[in-house]
Amino acid sequence: QVQLVESGGGLVQAGGSLRVACAASGGTFSNVPMGWFRQASGKDREFVAVISYSGGRTYYADSVKGRFTISRDNAKNTVDLQMNSLKPEDTAVYYCAAGADPKLLANGVADAWGQGTQVTVSS
Repeated sequence: QVQLVESGGGLVQAGGSLRVACAASGGTFSNVPMGWFRQASGKDREFVAVISYSGGRTYYADSVKGRFTISRDNAKNTVDLQMNSLKPEDTAVYYCAAGADPKLLANGVADAWGQGTQVTVSS
């Protein structure tokens, strides 16, 4: 079963940029859609972005569209989320996930979850 580990979280000022990364191991990473989710303190987990196994198709939540970019490198078994023009409301623990289908994954149906990395955006 695939194991996922996030990294790259930290503190950034509003308007700044940050990249979080997810490293996968123990599974057929190249043929599995991957996604990013986030959960703010006291809030429900929400969808952020999903990328197909080939990297040819991407889907974003309206709240991050135009600011965030999801990408993957199947040779290195990594999935990144580039976050630009960050806002305080982007503050959350960011989780990566693997699923069998991009649309199902976007709705939170996943086969594996990482432990998350904290992203804090200050005013």
